[in-house]
Amino acid sequence: MGRLLRFSFGLFAYVFFFSSFLYLIGFVANVLVPRGIDSGLATAASSAGLAVTINLALILLFGLQHSVMARPGFKAVLTRLWPATIERSLYVALTSVALCLLYVFWRPLPGAVWSVDSESLRLLLHIVSALGWAIVLISTFLINHFELFGLRQIWADMRGAEIPEASFRNPFFYKLVRHPIYTGFLLAFWATPDMSQGRLLFALGMTVYILIGIRYEEKDLIESLGAEYSEYRQRVGMLVPGIGKKA
Repeated sequence: MGRLLRFSFGLFAYVFFFSSFLYLIGFVANVLVPRGIDSGLATAASSAGLAVTINLALILLFGLQHSVMARPGFKAVLTRLWPATIERSLYVALTSVALCLLYVFWRPLPGAVWSVDSESLRLLLHIVSALGWAIVLISTFLINHFELFGLRQIWADMRGAEIPEASFRNPFFYKLVRHPIYTGFLLAFWATPDMSQGRLLFALGMTVYILIGIRYEEKDLIESLGAEYSEYRQRVGMLVPGIGKKA
């Protein structure tokens, strides 16, 4: 695969992912997108079990892709067959495919779990959810947004340059929690004045995935960063400031 083709693929993967991420915001909030999490006809009681099964399978597919492809062992095997400079771009592109499958095949369960009547409280919950999405995006820039989504790699490849070895940093949000991106997602998923059964299932499924994913992610970080990351885990909470420190 030529350098220009690798660069083009990396750009496509980034645009595809960023579009999928923006759609996710509208999908969860049921605004500005053709299909939201509660779109479509109400699911009949006889088919509710099937809807739950399909939705859980879609969350599981996303979780497996997002977690398995991030493991060093998988990357080592993949880069024997796929250019290392666009390994991250492939990961980003397949994450987008998993999200798009979720958007297309998600079965709505619009039955209400809770609905807030107070206008001031509704506004507060919308603000908290928006803050969650903002934390997600800001956190990617704090640790190098362009490397996280493969752009730095394809730009270095295009110029024939080497990417410096990554160093451990904990700027801004990372001084408060170890995984602010996940904290932002949890705020965005759970803070809503109108919680449907479908959104509750989505929030629960993603929360379980996040908790499992963190376990494997931190194992990899300890192996690559050693005592420096272990010390960081001792003094900084996992998802909530001060909570989840590891001895």
